[in-house]
Amino acid sequence: MRIAGSTVLLTGVTGGIGRTIAHHLADAGATLILTGRRAEVLEPLADELGARGVVADLADPGQVTRLAEEASGADILVANAALPASGDLLDYTPGQIDRSLDVNLRAPVMLARLLAPHMVERGRGHLAFVGSMSGKAATPAASLYSASKFGLRGFALGFRQDLHGTGVGVSVVQPGFVRDAGMFAATGAEPPGGLGTVTPEQVAAGLVRAVERDLCEVNVAPLKLRLGAAIAGQFPSFAARIQRRSNSQDTIRRIVEAQRASR
Repeated sequence: MRIAGSTVLLTGVTGGIGRTIAHHLADAGATLILTGRRAEVLEPLADELGARGVVADLADPGQVTRLAEEASGADILVANAALPASGDLLDYTPGQIDRSLDVNLRAPVMLARLLAPHMVERGRGHLAFVGSMSGKAATPAASLYSASKFGLRGFALGFRQDLHGTGVGVSVVQPGFVRDAGMFAATGAEPPGGLGTVTPEQVAAGLVRAVERDLCEVNVAPLKLRLGAAIAGQFPSFAARIQRRSNSQDTIRRIVEAQRASR
């Protein structure tokens, strides 16, 4: 799927990673439809990139439907929007749980459901979902976030099979710890165990590569983290023991404290 000349709907552009992805897509020649919840951030970026901006809160099913209707001509969906959801599940209210799952999982699934038929009819298109390495390996104090990202990965991999042969591709792009911008960077925490970080630019480049090469899954993370996630996926009890013995608890505590303050 060539990005140049294609119309791309990109969600979550009011965060740092979304902004970087928007610039990469514009540089690749896309016509952009950008969406986010904060008009004061969305509108200047849309003006800068010559894009169309659509303010929408993806926790609201009605606004998700409206967004899909306004972007029905999109050739590519990049579902990037997500909420931080770290911490003990018992600290979350039912409303906060609903909002996290609505934004992180329900909204991308519904946008795919609403946009894919138009792509299939045209015989071309791509659906790209920005997940997380937390969708491959569970960690303490992240049960809700992992649930949404495990679910997003499972949906993407399954829907890719459903759409095989239609001309519409599906990819999931999974960053590790991202520095300089995004949810992890905002906490000021250091990655545990010397796992390392990646840049927003690396995430954006991975996404562009996934779309243009129709790659199933792209993990944007240092080798040590990718290997650790692969092991954790196969041996979760073993991985949990290793995590308890590492310095990951300090990192998790700082992440939880920072994200609790933002809720």
